[in-house]
Amino acid sequence: MPSRTRRFRGQRTHGRGIKAGRGAGKQGGRGNAGLHKYKFKSMLIYAPDHFGRHGFKRPPEIVENPVTLNVGQLDGLVPFLKAAKALTESATGYVADLSRIGVDRLLGGGRTARPWKVFVAHATKHAQTKVEILKDAPAPA
Repeated sequence: MPSRTRRFRGQRTHGRGIKAGRGAGKQGGRGNAGLHKYKFKSMLIYAPDHFGRHGFKRPPEIVENPVTLNVGQLDGLVPFLKAAKALTESATGYVADLSRIGVDRLLGGGRTARPWKVFVAHATKHAQTKVEILKDAPAPA
């Protein structure tokens, strides 16, 4: 037993004061303890947004989740488009109505093996450079 401990035997606090010898005593508790009491002013200065709710969550019925498709995925969808009667083949390439399979937006990632003419509600500028976007839906096949 070190001599310092030996010296404090018989004294209740071993020279540390009343709470300093206990766990997290001098710092006023651990973590966020006391933020609504004795650490309230420091909370107002350093973390004023700590309590309460912030922002809002949009109602799910008004949040849009468009179904997207990349240009590079068009060649792989040929069997599905044929089954949905949304594809016509010509000597120059394919003509597809993506709205029939539920695609809302065409993105510009990837490449196609053949030229495509596509009817879709929205298309990015990059997709428009890779495929031709039609204004009116093609006739059903």
